[in-house]
Amino acid sequence: MRAFLSEHWAVAALLFCFTSAIDFALMGVDKWKARRGDWRIPEATLWAFALLGGALGGTLGMQVFRHKTRHWYFRFGFPLLAVLELAGLLWLALG
Repeated sequence: MRAFLSEHWAVAALLFCFTSAIDFALMGVDKWKARRGDWRIPEATLWAFALLGGALGGTLGMQVFRHKTRHWYFRFGFPLLAVLELAGLLWLALG
């Protein structure tokens, strides 16, 4: 099991970075659309990418773009999920 984890943590790290970048970008696009009054990105989409490993990017996007910071489930949920994802990644890396 240990060999499996040590071999695959890099794949998990790439997935983490990729989904974080997407969630960060989605936060920026959604904020831009909100200012213009355009069609918005569904919150379920933002959460889906966060649950797939992009919570850190979503959290950074919330801060950079000042977006979704009034919603308690984003303000507390994304950072908590990011900590859990980083802990899981660290566990894979050290396991």
